[in-house]
Amino acid sequence: MRRSGPVTIAFMGRFNSTNFGNESSLQAVMHHLRQLYPGANFICITDDPENAGKADDVEAIPVHQELFKFWPTRTSLGRWVRRAILGVPAELHRCVSGMMVLRRADMLIVPGTGLLTDVFGLKGWGPYGLFRWAVIAKLCGCRLLFLSIGAGPLGRKLGRLFAKAALSLADFRSYREISSRQYLMSIGFKVDRDPVYPDLAFGLPAPAFRPSKNKVQEVGLGVMTYAGSYSVPNPSASTDPEYWEKMKEFARWLVSKGYNVRPVTGDKSDASARDRFVQSLRGGAQGRTEGAIIDEPIASVEDLLSALVVSDFVVATRFHNLLLAFLCGKPVIAISFHHKCASLMAAMGMSEYCLDIHDLDLETLIRTFERLVANAEDLTAQIAQKLPEFRSELDDQYRRAFGSPAGVAALQDATALQTG
Repeated sequence: MRRSGPVTIAFMGRFNSTNFGNESSLQAVMHHLRQLYPGANFICITDDPENAGKADDVEAIPVHQELFKFWPTRTSLGRWVRRAILGVPAELHRCVSGMMVLRRADMLIVPGTGLLTDVFGLKGWGPYGLFRWAVIAKLCGCRLLFLSIGAGPLGRKLGRLFAKAALSLADFRSYREISSRQYLMSIGFKVDRDPVYPDLAFGLPAPAFRPSKNKVQEVGLGVMTYAGSYSVPNPSASTDPEYWEKMKEFARWLVSKGYNVRPVTGDKSDASARDRFVQSLRGGAQGRTEGAIIDEPIASVEDLLSALVVSDFVVATRFHNLLLAFLCGKPVIAISFHHKCASLMAAMGMSEYCLDIHDLDLETLIRTFERLVANAEDLTAQIAQKLPEFRSELDDQYRRAFGSPAGVAALQDATALQTG
């Protein structure tokens, strides 16, 4: 049922000042919906409401409100008693609070942001938290939309159960890549009628080219504090020190060949490791090494885009480092830690430039980079051809999910009559 007044749209996701990929997805969908629904009100359900609510037209609320501070307990009986005494009232409080929020909303949108995983637990923005908000949305009469979402890993039975239950309540759902749809199919969820669309961040306004002041060719080197638990099928975190050492060796090789290296990140959790990475490259540096390492920390999506747009080539691990590099029109090598990275490279027609993080070796990385440089002109043209195709597909998704502009205008005119 339509509420009176301006359209109110709620978003659920890990929207915060930490992960620039999630933030870019939110920025992209809000950019489009501000055009589609002028004057709309936005609500962000997030784990960082203080930062997510900085925009004037965004109200931010916590995804998981705590009513009590639980006491620690070491026994299963103690945990059961704690849940029985405090857990049920706290959960009822969260449900009622959620209903007070979504009763004002016309729709709840999950725009990507990697919620379909239980790697970080079930609660909060884990599968159970997602399921709770999906149920609340339906009880409040909100449309529930999952736009270009990724999936996996879901290693727990309860995680798979809650994720599938939340998806089953959707009025519209689409996936970011074929591999996510295939993953959900493999755990028993019916996806036959669900479309696949590009990541929402491809809908961001194209960044303006800013020529580098330095005539030396520059490589944006995206580094990541590697989350081994995100790796399928090998959840070993032991590759982490090996990964960093190989990235250092590659950076030194780039410098020896006359390139400048710009270390970039996609999440603030990478910042301290990135700083150590830069220091280790500069430690005992000889010749031009120290000046060839461009040390400009990344603190926002805008910083990341600014760093990528001045790079000539990009070698990166984080998914949105890769995606935003493509958005900037840059030839890219992916060091893939998750199927989403491999799927993105395949969609761009660049699978031969996708290297598995578990099989990464310096010689292969160097050969792949040399091939990337040799084919840069053709690859740049190929990327320039793909980007409009992706934007067109996203426009189609918005039409399917929200209707034609004429239909939206009619809805807003009806709302204006109700409130006039």
